[in-house]
Amino acid sequence: MQTDPLPRFLKVLAPASRETVRRLPQETQEEMAARWETYLTDDTDLLSLDELDPHTAEAKAAEHVVKDYS
Repeated sequence: MQTDPLPRFLKVLAPASRETVRRLPQETQEEMAARWETYLTDDTDLLSLDELDPHTAEAKAAEHVVKDYS
């Protein structure tokens, strides 16, 4: 099981978003991954979705983080 959030964050992103994030500095990518993890644990709507479809919840949270950085 991977514990580093960055590879997990990149994996759940849509291909276009993944390429956008990969072009950013490493530090920014790591900050985004940390925000993604926080978003996953703090957003109550995602907590419900996470029980039903964990992958979709992770993907939605990741895309939300990317959108916030745009």
